[in-house]
Amino acid sequence: MRQVAAYISLQHQTYRRRAMPLDRNQKEAVERFFPESTLDSARVLVLASERVCNPPFYGELLRMGFDRAILPDFTDMAAITFVDTVVSHVSFTDRLLFHELVHVVQYQKLGLEGFAVRYVNGFQVVPLYAPSPLEMNAHELDARFAAAPTRAFSVADEVQAWIDANKF
Repeated sequence: MRQVAAYISLQHQTYRRRAMPLDRNQKEAVERFFPESTLDSARVLVLASERVCNPPFYGELLRMGFDRAILPDFTDMAAITFVDTVVSHVSFTDRLLFHELVHVVQYQKLGLEGFAVRYVNGFQVVPLYAPSPLEMNAHELDARFAAAPTRAFSVADEVQAWIDANKF
């Protein structure tokens, strides 16, 4: 798990330098759902002519018995969150931004190490066709947002409820 956390930390440092704060329109779209401190600390970056590469530790995970089919291919993802920095391969929609900001809150609540452990463990406990619990949480919340973008709820409270219920 240390390699996962180290990779996330390195990617965070690498991309954070180039990332920008959320703009006014982005903040306005999601401000009813996230703490102001989350929106102020979050940074976003849309990559134009590059892709985030898969982590170098994937080889070790395969040796540990992980099936390549369950490991996410970072090059195919719309966006990836490294702590409080969201790196995207596509332009941000409100829903994509919301989804990735859920991950920012998960990092805030679980810490880098805690997130890394749950990220890896999530691939061991779910069937091949299902997302990890961290992704399930983000998908559930972004679906609620998409269905009713003016009906506010606290993402921080929802993530905490998952933590309290040991769903991660």
